[in-house]
Amino acid sequence: MLLLQQMLVLFFYMGIGFVCGKKNIITDDVAKTFSWIVVNIANTALILSAGVSDTKTVTGKALATTFVVAIGVFFFLILLGYLLVPLLRVPAEDKGVFRVMTIFSNIGFMGFPVISAVYGEEALLYASIFLFPYNILIYTYGICAMKKENDGSGKMQWKKICNAGVIAGILSLICYLADVQVPSFVQTAVSGLSGLTAPLSMIVIGQSMVHMQIRDLITDVRLLIFSIIKLIVIPVCGILLLRIWIRDSMLLGVCLIMLATPVGSMTAMLAQQYDGDYMLASKGVSLTTILSVLTIPLVSAIVM
Repeated sequence: MLLLQQMLVLFFYMGIGFVCGKKNIITDDVAKTFSWIVVNIANTALILSAGVSDTKTVTGKALATTFVVAIGVFFFLILLGYLLVPLLRVPAEDKGVFRVMTIFSNIGFMGFPVISAVYGEEALLYASIFLFPYNILIYTYGICAMKKENDGSGKMQWKKICNAGVIAGILSLICYLADVQVPSFVQTAVSGLSGLTAPLSMIVIGQSMVHMQIRDLITDVRLLIFSIIKLIVIPVCGILLLRIWIRDSMLLGVCLIMLATPVGSMTAMLAQQYDGDYMLASKGVSLTTILSVLTIPLVSAIVM
């Protein structure tokens, strides 16, 4: 019930963004500014909030286990990306887009706020570990999969891999494991800034949907089938498999959100930059985001 309530809150924020976008109150430039604030300030503070918290119950062993699990999850998703392409009879020119949409979910804009609200700040330590393989893969494998021809631009991009989120994750882990005591005003500031993440990120997503036609989303049968697999089949199967080895309920909950969140907005950005089908990627982001409001609570009810 708590997860459903949280998803309804996020949906409400999306609605505000959509209405403001329709009325041109939040333009594309304003939304771009909001995105920068979320990625570089609010979400960074949200990750840091776990490390500077006074409550410390997660062990170093548990965090090391999480890293191994994160690697396994992404390997699993890469393999599924290759399996889904022939299953859905994806045209050759769209194979890369579907593979990238399968692997990279919206763990920052949507995953982190949901995890924080449902499982608490300490769960963000688990979640932040997923950022390391995520960022390395999206700027290497993601680019190579999206590109139609190999012109050398898919090489490792360390400046993008070592972004604010990854740096915040490292600092958060150091503060947590070393039991660094920070002044109370720092904790208050970090907590205040982290509170901006959920509203601003979902408002940005809602505004982006102004450019989408609902008819185009619901009439794309292949994309609808993909969305069901992405949002329901993959997280359910993934959690049932992980439950064989993992007994930590918080880690399982984090893995659930990591797997059940919709297609990440970075998919559309990569498609636009590297000659993928930008409209297809944008439709994938929009459709899975809308459906996730219902599918995330549904998947949680099935497996948790």
